[in-house]
Amino acid sequence: MGRAFELRKGRKMKRWSAMAKTFTRIGKDIVMAVKEGGPNPDANSRLRAVMQNAKAANMPKDNVERAIKKASDKDTANYKETLFEGYAPHGIALVVETATDNNNRTVANVRAAFNKCDGHLGTSGSVVFMFDHTCNFTVKKEDITIDLEELELELIDFDVEEVFDDEEGIIVYAPFEQFGAIQSFFEKENVEILSSGFERLPTSTTKLSEEQQADVEKLLEKLEEEDDVQHVYHSMEM
Repeated sequence: MGRAFELRKGRKMKRWSAMAKTFTRIGKDIVMAVKEGGPNPDANSRLRAVMQNAKAANMPKDNVERAIKKASDKDTANYKETLFEGYAPHGIALVVETATDNNNRTVANVRAAFNKCDGHLGTSGSVVFMFDHTCNFTVKKEDITIDLEELELELIDFDVEEVFDDEEGIIVYAPFEQFGAIQSFFEKENVEILSSGFERLPTSTTKLSEEQQADVEKLLEKLEEEDDVQHVYHSMEM
């Protein structure tokens, strides 16, 4: 098992822990997908992916349909994706992904979270190079008729980095830019995609004491409480 597996195992108990916040985040993803590629999932690969994630999160179908309809309205504000970079206490690198319809509010709130928790908000490009931008897919085990090594060989042209078996399904990690190609591959092979998404995996991690970890966790929790924050990635060893 590689670093993607280990990081995923450490994170997944915390990610999307609050159902209401999960639905809010998915709702924003729906708006951005519809504004970008239209409301028809057959012609919009990004929207298909968001709808898969909504299903995986047990978001009611009615909620998804309402969100798509609302996003199609010209008066519905679009969300801008903005990246923040900085450091938590003890030199832990952080990348914060946000989706906002009010950039001034988001900047102020993210900066306040860093300041209150002894972190330091950096400039663009100061931290992001320490993370690999990846895409991931969770697919239905029963639809995979070959073993994992053979599957990895099937996906070799997509520069797949890791393939592993998880309780949720078969997990595939690859570079960010390969998302569309891999999505198309699974769809053509009639392999059901249970969920998909993007992550930023640190190229190296830092081990901290329990007390130091608590300092970092305080900032992570503060950031994740913000409505505009979609994901927070860090270089702390889990």
